[in-house]
Amino acid sequence: MRADVRQVADDTYLVHGHDTNWVILKDGDAVTLVDTGYPGDRPGLLESLAAVGSAPEAVAAVLITHAHNDHLGSAEYLRAAHGTPVYLHPAEVPHARREFLQQATVADVVRNAWRPGVLPWAVHVIRVGGLEQHPVTAPEPFPAEGPLDLPGRPVPVHTPGHTDGHCVYHLPDAGLVISGDALVSGHATSRSAGPQLLPGFFHHDRARALASLELIGALDGDTLLPGHGPLHRGSVRAAAERARERAS
Repeated sequence: MRADVRQVADDTYLVHGHDTNWVILKDGDAVTLVDTGYPGDRPGLLESLAAVGSAPEAVAAVLITHAHNDHLGSAEYLRAAHGTPVYLHPAEVPHARREFLQQATVADVVRNAWRPGVLPWAVHVIRVGGLEQHPVTAPEPFPAEGPLDLPGRPVPVHTPGHTDGHCVYHLPDAGLVISGDALVSGHATSRSAGPQLLPGFFHHDRARALASLELIGALDGDTLLPGHGPLHRGSVRAAAERARERAS
């Protein structure tokens, strides 16, 4: 599968991999990489960097929205091979080291196998390495509050619920919100399109995930770059409100 690289704003690219997305923020040759897809997405990840005129050694940092296998896939590879720092919210750092795992279990998937799309999705997850564990040996908390001194100047915003340390990344000057799994626009296990929460069994704490929609809705933006599903153009506030309505 070839990576689907879409330019969504100046020096900003949303990349669709195997049912999961990552984002490239560019500044000259240097880039910030937000999430890294599944382990099986590595060829597509490297291809996407080349497509925007960059390379693995030019990645200034990897920012992780949350440490699930479909977002953490190649973070340790980049750290070990190129010395790339991997940054997360402090609460997510031990999760990335796999001191614990806040992720849907095989039992959760079996209990939800009756849902349309769940079994095909589960088979796909196995094929792209979704059951593998690739802990980050030395993940780091964000080095500063507010805008990070990295390409794109992203601002981490703590949005717990999907995991305890889940963060979205706000690019206020561009009106963009990189929302990870706190607010998506589609998923292989969902029969609906548009802004929504993932099905409940994917969240570590669904009540907190619902509450975090208010935090996302308070961010100034008109473009949503989700962890799953297509780019969403339109008010981020309205997108968060729509997801809350669907979840109620």
